[in-house]
Amino acid sequence: MTLQIICLLIGAVLPYLWFGVSLRYTKLQLGSIDLDAPRLQAARLTGAGARARDAQHNAWEALVLFGVANVTALVAGVEPTGHWALAAVLWVSARLLHGGFYIVGMALMRGLCFAIGVAMSLWIFGLALAVDLDL
Repeated sequence: MTLQIICLLIGAVLPYLWFGVSLRYTKLQLGSIDLDAPRLQAARLTGAGARARDAQHNAWEALVLFGVANVTALVAGVEPTGHWALAAVLWVSARLLHGGFYIVGMALMRGLCFAIGVAMSLWIFGLALAVDLDL
């Protein structure tokens, strides 16, 4: 179970990583960071800065699905080693690459990583369902 906890922790930190990248672009593009209205300012970002902001938002969305999948697997009693561990590591790898590809503007690779991440979450759900149905 330690591996899944580490993967969830990495997934929880990723949005903050992409936020940090977007702050760098905010300073570069807009000169300073507006602490009074940061979301309004972020809406003015373009290019890599806007993509970094979007990568942050997408990381939050992906974390929800991955988190629920892992809780479901835990409750169902899925063996934490084997396929569940593999799916979790592949999810983290895909999500790290997703954000990087998002920021540099490699849409096809970003989309592939997104699909792999979703597939890994769905795989974990499938593992839980298989245990629950005693398959």
